[in-house]
Amino acid sequence: MAVHNIPAGGEALPAPWMDDAAASGRTGESLSNLAYDRIEDMIVHGRMAPGASITMKDLQDAVSLGRTPVHQAVRRLAAETLIQIRPRDGLMISPIDLERDRRLLELRRDMDRFVIRQASRTATANIRNQLLRVTSQLQAGRETMALSDFNILDRLLDRALMDAAGEPFLDRTLRPLHTVFRRIGGLYLTHIGGQAGLKDTIDHHLELLEAFLHKSMDEALAASDRLIAYADGMFDELVVKIDPILLDARHGDFGHR
Repeated sequence: MAVHNIPAGGEALPAPWMDDAAASGRTGESLSNLAYDRIEDMIVHGRMAPGASITMKDLQDAVSLGRTPVHQAVRRLAAETLIQIRPRDGLMISPIDLERDRRLLELRRDMDRFVIRQASRTATANIRNQLLRVTSQLQAGRETMALSDFNILDRLLDRALMDAAGEPFLDRTLRPLHTVFRRIGGLYLTHIGGQAGLKDTIDHHLELLEAFLHKSMDEALAASDRLIAYADGMFDELVVKIDPILLDARHGDFGHR
């Protein structure tokens, strides 16, 4: 299986996973969610290469969970187009299609705007406290934060805003889009943008958070649009500079090491 530690900011960091003893006390549904989060994390950080062939057993071993939760997670990831299920030929981590992902960015922009409008009206004190903690951690780690640590906070931000919006449908539509662009951002920041690019990314997220927490919906919407525009600019460089083998391991032997 192609599982690679791709460095962020000069070093590889482990995923923020619960240990097996803690996982063993979970329900079937929560184990499925845990398997999903672990596999998603490996895909986002390139530890499972785009285009690489894998088996269900590979995934079970990689995330230290049993067949049922991993199978359920794979079905979700396949529905979200991050894993391809090939009859009689195992699984494949979906290659990165820059043209398609850039088109999807427009959909994400519109859905993010919907979430911000809804969340601005309905966010509870608990949600705002969660966002304040995310803001504080981003500010404190702005200069030295690793990509893996940023992605933990980015996921918390996304989930808090979706919870505040109060629309369950978003979990099946917007969450996969966030994962797609977390993978694109990881590719860009690891191989092109580096730590300076990560600081810019953090700044864009802080602008959004500060506007939202100050209860300015218009400013939050404008900050969200700027964040999407910043992400769109990554594609210009990725198309020109990125090695095609990092988009699809089948272009070489990367996926078989």
